[in-house]
Amino acid sequence: MARRQWSSGGVAAAAVLGLLSVLCAGHPMPGGHGGRFPLQPHFYDHTCPQMQVIVGAIVAKAHAEDPRMAASLLRMHFHDCFVQGCDASVLLDADGSGRFVTEKRSNPNKDSLRGFEVIDEIKAAVEHACPHVVSCADIVAVAARDSVVLTGGPGWEVPLGRRDSLTASLSGSNNLIPAPNDSLPTIIGKFANQGLDVVDLVALSGGHTIGDSRCVSFRQRLYGQNNNGQVDRTLNPAYAAELRGRCPRSGGDQNLFALDPASQFRFDNQYYHNILAMNGLLSSDEILLTQGRETMELVHRFAANQGLFFEQFAKSMVKMGNISPLTGHAGEIRNNCRRVNH
Repeated sequence: MARRQWSSGGVAAAAVLGLLSVLCAGHPMPGGHGGRFPLQPHFYDHTCPQMQVIVGAIVAKAHAEDPRMAASLLRMHFHDCFVQGCDASVLLDADGSGRFVTEKRSNPNKDSLRGFEVIDEIKAAVEHACPHVVSCADIVAVAARDSVVLTGGPGWEVPLGRRDSLTASLSGSNNLIPAPNDSLPTIIGKFANQGLDVVDLVALSGGHTIGDSRCVSFRQRLYGQNNNGQVDRTLNPAYAAELRGRCPRSGGDQNLFALDPASQFRFDNQYYHNILAMNGLLSSDEILLTQGRETMELVHRFAANQGLFFEQFAKSMVKMGNISPLTGHAGEIRNNCRRVNH
């Protein structure tokens, strides 16, 4: 797979020039007469050639203002693609019509998914440059890639041409996104439902090398499933004692903890070293080592070879980004990512 390294400084610098001249010809959207069309990296080369420069500049600005934002934008892409495919359904607010309930209220997203205002800013700038051309779904995909690069991770060409959904699925968000307390077979099944295999699962889990998790997401590892005070035997006791200091038996649900305290804002393979040391924060992290031979072997391989992890992560991100996209004349190009056009 062709790989392209992106310099955050270069992206930001080029964006300054790009944003000064954001005129764009309003050519018809490629993609034929509806149905499924393959995504491809050069989709906007003629209709909005400066799109990726604009996205890169605003993501870089947001990252400079808030180092947590990179992980948030990466997570947004993941939570979008696992529900109805990569169609920007996760961005929709409730529309008041009763047609759907926003995914922002789901258990995986409520009080934790963030970065919507960054997508809003990108969308406004792209609409100014190239009105009614670039989908919110493609913006989310490119912003996720740029977030990885800005934190030191691999770059990749993002296949483009997605269109935006007309609806959202609260039940899909609650049931299809892997949960921190799911068993390994359950998580493998949820990935398999999206066409992703065990290699994709272990590689994409490595996205937890950046970002945070809330106390409520791992409390049961500190105090037992039945709150009986028993620490999860697969969690390093010293690490558990440290976590208990800010994650009490009750209260403090929203207290944040780095998923990778050793290099919280740097995209690297430290996540796998943490798992090997029984310092995986979430149960869904540590079970990659303790509940499956194939996942265990992959954890060891990615811990031993960061280049291998980076290569596979990029491949798996492209694969994830190709989950059931709307293309051609399906869906629409939203004018505002938070609501459908009509």
